[in-house]
Amino acid sequence: MALPRSWNGRLRLPIVAAPMFLISGPDLIVEACGAGVVGTFPALNQRSSEGYAGWLDEIMGRIRPGDAPFGVNLVVHRSNPRLDADLAITIDRKVPLVITSLGLNRDLISAVHAYGGLVFHDVTNLRFAIKAADAGVDGIIAVSWGAGGHAGAISPFAALDEIRRIFDGTLLLGGALSTGRQVAAARLMGADLAYMGTRFMATAESMAVERQRAMILEARAADIVYTPAVSGVPGNFLRASLSAAGRDPDDLTPPDTLDFGTTDAKAWRDLWAAGQGVGAIEDMPPVAELVARLEEEYRASTRRLAAEFA
Repeated sequence: MALPRSWNGRLRLPIVAAPMFLISGPDLIVEACGAGVVGTFPALNQRSSEGYAGWLDEIMGRIRPGDAPFGVNLVVHRSNPRLDADLAITIDRKVPLVITSLGLNRDLISAVHAYGGLVFHDVTNLRFAIKAADAGVDGIIAVSWGAGGHAGAISPFAALDEIRRIFDGTLLLGGALSTGRQVAAARLMGADLAYMGTRFMATAESMAVERQRAMILEARAADIVYTPAVSGVPGNFLRASLSAAGRDPDDLTPPDTLDFGTTDAKAWRDLWAAGQGVGAIEDMPPVAELVARLEEEYRASTRRLAAEFA
């Protein structure tokens, strides 16, 4: 397993609770880290840089020595006017993990490395993975077909194999992972870590609103729409949320300008991302209970395979 040396002995399971826009907050991050998986959140979930700094201070004050590390997601795209301010705060607080998306920034990578932090970058195809590896990131997140939010259109089997050929750092897989069995499968396929979002959206500590929670429990894979109509970049969203917001879920017309919620979250508040793994979600447990369940499924799966092929 190609994990950062600083993470040795700190993970109960090879899982990163992915940063989810308007969903991941301090309670989710602290509980995830305490349960032994990496907790992360988008800086933009706080609607000002001052609020972001406040969340970091709260999280760092609540995480205990020996807990799993935490991280933040910074949107690098030029539509994010807060990037410089949020990066300065990230550097000042020495956030251990920075996840970058929607663009590469070599100066950011150097600045995070300068204080000993790690940079993981999410990609949707091999071309972007090659650029990330060349830029010197510590980890690459293969966001494959079926992942919630902005996602690729490539099978996870193909994505992992192609990226591993050009990258020997930490490799993560995102896309329809909701059970410990699927985490074990991701490891067998060559991933070092599972990048799990939608399953953690369905927890007691997430910031999902009640109707959103109900839609997740009701949904199956067929209820997920892959469309560029929300942001301009293809992503997976709950069909029912698009319809409820007055959008035609079958209209694939992208907006005139790219919109990642970087300046105004209102347009996103009722348009809910989710991955195809929703069909495996039947409840909303506390994070600690979910991680315990994932561990039981993961261990049982690995023991069964070891016994069958011994």
